[in-house]
Amino acid sequence: MKRKKQDAKQEKKNPLHREYGVIRNVRFVLKNMLKHDRFFFVLIPLGMLCAPFMKYLWTFWSKFIIDMITGNADSGELFRTMLVFVVIQLATTMLNTFYEAQTWWRYIGARMSMLIEMNRKAMRIDFEHLENPDVMDCYQKAQNSCNSNNVGIEGMMQRSTSFLTSLSVVIVGIAILGTMNGFVVALMLVLAFTNFGITNYINKTAKEKVWDPLAPWWRKHYYMQNTTTSFEMAKDIRMFGLREWLIEQYRRLNAIRYDAQIRNGKLWFWASISSNVMWFVSQVLIYAWLVYSVVEGNMTLGNFSLYLASSGTFFSYISSLLGDISELLARSREVDDYRSFLDFDGGDRKLPGKELPKLSSYEFVFDHVSFRYPKAERYALEDLNLTLKAGERLAVVGLNGAGKSTMIKLLLRLYEPTQGRILLNGVDVREYDKQSYYAAFAPVFQQVELFAFPMEENVSMKEPERTDSKRAEVCLTAAGLGQKLSTLPAGVRTELLKVVYDDGIDLSGGEKQKLALARALYKDAPVVVLDEPTAALDALAESKLYEDFDKLIGGKTAVYISHRLSSTQFCNHVAMFVDGKVVEYGTHEQLLKENGAYAEMFRIQAQYYVEEAGKKKGEVSANGEV
Repeated sequence: MKRKKQDAKQEKKNPLHREYGVIRNVRFVLKNMLKHDRFFFVLIPLGMLCAPFMKYLWTFWSKFIIDMITGNADSGELFRTMLVFVVIQLATTMLNTFYEAQTWWRYIGARMSMLIEMNRKAMRIDFEHLENPDVMDCYQKAQNSCNSNNVGIEGMMQRSTSFLTSLSVVIVGIAILGTMNGFVVALMLVLAFTNFGITNYINKTAKEKVWDPLAPWWRKHYYMQNTTTSFEMAKDIRMFGLREWLIEQYRRLNAIRYDAQIRNGKLWFWASISSNVMWFVSQVLIYAWLVYSVVEGNMTLGNFSLYLASSGTFFSYISSLLGDISELLARSREVDDYRSFLDFDGGDRKLPGKELPKLSSYEFVFDHVSFRYPKAERYALEDLNLTLKAGERLAVVGLNGAGKSTMIKLLLRLYEPTQGRILLNGVDVREYDKQSYYAAFAPVFQQVELFAFPMEENVSMKEPERTDSKRAEVCLTAAGLGQKLSTLPAGVRTELLKVVYDDGIDLSGGEKQKLALARALYKDAPVVVLDEPTAALDALAESKLYEDFDKLIGGKTAVYISHRLSSTQFCNHVAMFVDGKVVEYGTHEQLLKENGAYAEMFRIQAQYYVEEAGKKKGEVSANGEV
């Protein structure tokens, strides 16, 4: 219970949440509907026109028929009247069927287009925001507003059009029942508005007390769902016997959601009770008045039939109209979640900087750069001064957690410095547009992600029509995957992963890293960054791959990051990081002579290289091969 209160308290303090108001949100959603499909301009008025005919036509038909029968009308007149009503009803039914058939799937299409807009936003915000819990909670709630047909964005679409059609029915109902007794109509309106007030209060309470605090729950549930079904984690789950432990975690997580459902059910139980009471009272009032009027001779049987049927329809639709308003308010709060994320300035809405010009050389200078991760207590990098000259090979080494990858994230502008600046040929890199700046780098990260695309597109990282298959094949071969390609019937067109295609293949850890190297070769950017991409390879294989890759990139500027020292001997300079600071800088030979931290690390690792080489030599002798 304490945890739930903390979650609710945290939700209220989310600095990214904004409230726009129901009218502005209705305009926002309708504008996006019309932007997605202009045929809504025709469908919405058509629905408003058909609704009153569908609801009141037969009540008028009953009135006229009864009046004509009691008035001794001839059969020909009676037949003509019935024929007119049948023709009107048939035409209205066909139009209404067309309206309903053409509307529901357009709602889905409009929601999908808004979902795409949200995901585009998520992929454009600054990388650093992806580690901010406030941003992730805001994004999760925005996702929730797009993930269903009846809530959030699409719920607002449906309720907006439902409100307009209900409004047209209510207006016609007021015109009809206003001739009966204004006091009875006013009393029905009071009952309907009372029911609306109760329903709206419960809607608002349910969102604030039940659903908003569940934003962190959705993230945890998504993680657990992926963890228990992940192919990558399946081996660990089985070998370490994690099944029961994960199930218990899942059970605890689901208990939170189940408790929320119970609380939500209790709230809506009272809403249902109030709605049924209001309906019962309204029906008693209507019947009492109509029976009294007929007995007193103040109303014909035809009007009795008209008012009786119309009053039921009127109360039903005034309740529906007010229900639509209540639902619009509820859906508006969910649209607030969507718009809050869309309007969050995550670096994607800033005025673009200038385009990075095509330069003949690229020199980077870290000028007193310090960086601290959001909400972290200590600096990950502190007062870093470092120069990466054009065409230079720089090896960045150090133990895990020394700040090597942080330095690369700053160089790539995935993060901006907390203090200091990074200069590119003397210009602060923050002056350049990020997208054009990214184009200057071909990074290879330690964690290689595969996409459910063909292998060639995983190399080009472009659409099929912009992918050069031959070039992708050359790059894959150069990166060491030539033999793998020769075993694949579809070659570079082989689908990766089984997410989209059942015949897709997966790659081993080493193969993934070689594919990542092929990506870097394909991009052909002037600056290459290798952030420990060979961790899955043994020491000698890593050393050879680094040397081969170094030859392939020619005169490009390159940064090699590793806690193993296989790349340092062919690099121009080595930067040794310890606790976020460069403690040694120089050539491989210079640092060995200084006999400091780098020399000690190199001596420790050198024995493993010798042992690895000895093993391979022994394997060759045992096989009798030269």
